Amino acid sequence: MIEFALFALLAAATGWLVRRKHRQRLAAGSPQGIPGMARCPAGSGRWRPGRLYADQGAPRWQPGRGPAVPLEGARATGVRVPTVREGISINPGSRIVTCALPRDGGAVEIAVMPLDLRPLLEAVPQTEAGDGGVG
Repeated sequence: MIEFALFALLAAATGWLVRRKHRQRLAAGSPQGIPGMARCPAGSGRWRPGRLYADQGAPRWQPGRGPAVPLEGARATGVRVPTVREGISINPGSRIVTCALPRDGGAVEIAVMPLDLRPLLEAVPQTEAGDGGVG
């Protein structure tokens, strides 16, 4: 019984620290870009760390190494949690947003933490509700 109480206390303290860190980040000013991981094409390839930038008009994904991936006209088509296999490569608490690219018919998956999900969905517009888009 004591173990359950200690586990609950540890979980509450961890949640408090994460929220506190997020509030400090917001109070310090808007951070440049949204940190996360992406893979292109969606469903295959490796997850690569980087940031999503929504400045200068059109959003773009800038990986840690390599050229930027422009997301002009991209639409968020779905939000999901990572599978167990994906959770090994990325944070299992993250959310994966699938973005359809109009220029080549492909898709990009971007994984961000739940607190960064709203800014990501503001940067990459969602498909219409009738089109089977994001809930």
